[in-house]
Amino acid sequence: MTTAAPQTASEVKIPPPPSGRGLLGLRGMPASDLRSILSLTRHYSDIANERQADEPLLKGLAVANLFFEDSTRTRLSFTLAAQRLGAHVIDLAGQGSSFSKGESLTDTALTVEAMGVHAMIVRAKGSGSAELIARVVKCPVINAGDGTHEHPTQALIDIYTLCEATGSLDSFDLSGMTVAIVGDCASSRVARSNIAAMSSLGARVVCVGPPGMAPASLRALGCEVLHDLDSIAPEADAIMMLRIQWERHSEAVAAGADAIRKRAKLGSLRQYRELYAMTRERAESMKPGAWVMHPGPMNRGVEIDQEVADGPRSLILKQVAAGVAVRMAVLARTV
Repeated sequence: MTTAAPQTASEVKIPPPPSGRGLLGLRGMPASDLRSILSLTRHYSDIANERQADEPLLKGLAVANLFFEDSTRTRLSFTLAAQRLGAHVIDLAGQGSSFSKGESLTDTALTVEAMGVHAMIVRAKGSGSAELIARVVKCPVINAGDGTHEHPTQALIDIYTLCEATGSLDSFDLSGMTVAIVGDCASSRVARSNIAAMSSLGARVVCVGPPGMAPASLRALGCEVLHDLDSIAPEADAIMMLRIQWERHSEAVAAGADAIRKRAKLGSLRQYRELYAMTRERAESMKPGAWVMHPGPMNRGVEIDQEVADGPRSLILKQVAAGVAVRMAVLARTV
């Protein structure tokens, strides 16, 4: 499929967000709105690595990163995206802030907004945290990952990268494609956002993992659920690997890794690798032109082998590279 030439700045029209409140999630978002953000990403992809866009839409505005949970890729790419658009960026981390002294999320957000902030990017351990903050502040809020709920910009990154690899940047149509999401799907906010958005764009999404990590209840989100990776690997157009999110199995954390494995219905990490890791042999079983993805951070040697992560099927670094452009598009559209 031939990719159309990128639009010029004068041809790009930035539509307002449907809610006027930023971006809290992708579930229920119409395909037309998803394609609008992805199309705008195409425009910004050419200037994402520049010091500043020719048209700094956010010049003179302040954007606050409220990160109450650790992050590398998301935080840095949001910072770069805001700076490319001309905004001043304020960074606030949970540790070292009043939040660590017992202040509530909403009081912290209201305090930051009172200083003249025009938008907030929120990452937090609790599901629904971004929406909670959006209810009390007047400025737009962008969800940078909240608990096991959603991570909307990561899913947009994954979709954009996949469309770029398959030559469908002119349509952002995933019809006829099968995407397998493998691993700790139940704990993954990335999986939930991808299920919602990829399904809306026409893809068949299959969650794969042991029963405790890929429970049948996930079907309610609009995906299929399987427990046998080898049965789907040869027909998948893309396989997205997920790490085991030990920190999300909160009830079992205190009891240690053995309790977590029991809760997730894992026999052992060795057994997990045998059944669900993206090994060289599994990568070789995939059809020609199929891709391997990972939203990061990766645990090499656990869910993915080094030679696959760095191999010709891998889109992992391309996913990272798309992060700034996607987040520029989201900021430009919502702030």
